[in-house]
Amino acid sequence: MQTIGILGLGIIGTGIAKHIEQLGHSVIVWNRTPQSGWNHYADTPGDVAQQSKIIALYLKDRNACLEVFNQLKPALTPEHTIINHSTIDLATCMKLAQECQAIGCTYVDAPFTGSKNPAAQGQLVYYVGTDETTLARIKPILELSSKAIVPTGPIGSATVLKLVTNMISASMVQVLSEALAITNAYGMDADLLLEAMENNVVISPLAKFKLPFMQEKDFGTHFSLDNMRKDGTYALELAADKGIIPPSCQLVSSIMTRLCAEGKADWDFSCLASQFEEQNKSL
Repeated sequence: MQTIGILGLGIIGTGIAKHIEQLGHSVIVWNRTPQSGWNHYADTPGDVAQQSKIIALYLKDRNACLEVFNQLKPALTPEHTIINHSTIDLATCMKLAQECQAIGCTYVDAPFTGSKNPAAQGQLVYYVGTDETTLARIKPILELSSKAIVPTGPIGSATVLKLVTNMISASMVQVLSEALAITNAYGMDADLLLEAMENNVVISPLAKFKLPFMQEKDFGTHFSLDNMRKDGTYALELAADKGIIPPSCQLVSSIMTRLCAEGKADWDFSCLASQFEEQNKSL
């Protein structure tokens, strides 16, 4: 098995790297903030490229992707494949693809859905924008850390779908927060709300997972509020490029921005529920 390079050791990158190592595969890693405790830790992105022809990016945002790619670029050859799992904006996705094309290496648009626990268990879902030949070649790599792979079409298509599905997730948690606040105000808790939802078409895996934590005000990070805020910004950019005005996304984005400014950026995005705490205390 070839060595797999992983750039970006946040919650997801760390979980995936450890999972792939546990499967017995060779992994070389690097992070913008140096880390210790890894079997094979590179000094630079270029060092990763020297040791691996498959390089997976799990980076925070477009600025991180551009910064790291510029460090990586001098070491890239036509033999390299860059699989970008970072959730970024469409323009940056296409820019990176064009730069890889100029070098002759392969760029794959492959953001994921899933958070802390699925990453650690190798149960992410990848949306993959690439051609059929490339997908067939990299599929064994993607299967190491996923439970499903969804081909979406050309480069850029996966990024669009990832952004709009995250927009739905953020809006759902906002509505769940409102429903929970009202339910609590009338003396009922999340268990009863969930039971009602389970007998209604509105139930979802997201609600089942998040509501108990929201009830307990346990906002330990599975997917940070700041990352969801960032993704909402990119979704709004997508809409603006097509002349679409999405009021729900605008509202939830503004709420997330405010909560980040209040010091909750690194909390799980289910902390949208925290906006109602003072209101419920006053009842």
